[in-house]
Amino acid sequence: MINIFSKRRFHILLVLALFSSSATASDVDRVLSLKYQEELTFNQTAALAKQGLANAQYNLGTMYEQGQGVTQNDQKAVEWFTKAANQGNANAQNSLGGKYQQGRGVTQNDQKAVEWFTKAANQGLANAQYNLGTMYQQGRGVTQNDQKAVEWFTKAANQGFASAQYDLGVMYYKGKVIPQSEQNTSGLYSRNNYVMNTIPYDRSFTSTKVQGNQQDYKKAVEWFTKAANQGFVEAQFQLGYMYDQGKGVSKDYHKAHEWYEKAANQGLASAQQNLGVMYYNGEGVRQDYQKALEWYTKAANQGLANAQNSIGSMYQQGIGVSKSLRKAKEWFGLACDNGSQKGCDSYKYLN
Repeated sequence: MINIFSKRRFHILLVLALFSSSATASDVDRVLSLKYQEELTFNQTAALAKQGLANAQYNLGTMYEQGQGVTQNDQKAVEWFTKAANQGNANAQNSLGGKYQQGRGVTQNDQKAVEWFTKAANQGLANAQYNLGTMYQQGRGVTQNDQKAVEWFTKAANQGFASAQYDLGVMYYKGKVIPQSEQNTSGLYSRNNYVMNTIPYDRSFTSTKVQGNQQDYKKAVEWFTKAANQGFVEAQFQLGYMYDQGKGVSKDYHKAHEWYEKAANQGLASAQQNLGVMYYNGEGVRQDYQKALEWYTKAANQGLANAQNSIGSMYQQGIGVSKSLRKAKEWFGLACDNGSQKGCDSYKYLN
């Protein structure tokens, strides 16, 4: 009888031999060892789960969800999450809420998602508190309620949950946090566009303020800073913007550059564009058109229309590059394709 493990070893060795001249038997053994450990862990976890241990049931659901040691299966994940959730396991309750929210392994049901997120959130699970806040913010499975969103975001944020810290900062920025003295009479407010966008060429910022509420830039900076210090890229970008514009802090181009650069190095296109603007204008750094072009190009290659317009303008005017109306038109055309009216107008003008 052929040993299955040896047979697998042969197949993996064959694949590695085809794709890597440096593959060794030890490489195969390492791959097999990891796979074997996954399967062993799965079997052990399954045995404990079948004995009714809630943590094992949750872990088994996670293994089915991620395909660890077993074929990925959302329905099986839901089955085991449900068993653990019904025993009060907060992580399982949160994961089950996520399954209902996404409609994976079950019929999509926002009300069910809220039900399970609430159970886990009431046990203090930060991830569930954030998820529940998001449901209130978006009005999914519940009546839309910004104050409830703030309440749950704050609970999660105070536990150090970076996404909640960032979203809370956004709500303070937009004036969606109702002062305590007004909460009984203010009523509900419709949800506005939650994505904070800039127009990076001149770095102006357009946000829709909720009528009747006061924006609190200092609190926004406070929460952006907490999230940014955890490496949360959008928070790093927004913190850079706050220093750039002097909102909630003294205007400081050096600080703005510092935070834009952190976000840009994580690949955020808007930060790359804004960093390009700072090098172009010599704000917080020595003016350097080559550096400006370098950062514009990184953002443009991700499809950011404003960066494509910026490069087009440099070629049109011959700033930092040899003047080329052909290249300018190419970049303006790309910006136009990505929805920029300025790009369309500039392309038509050059055409």
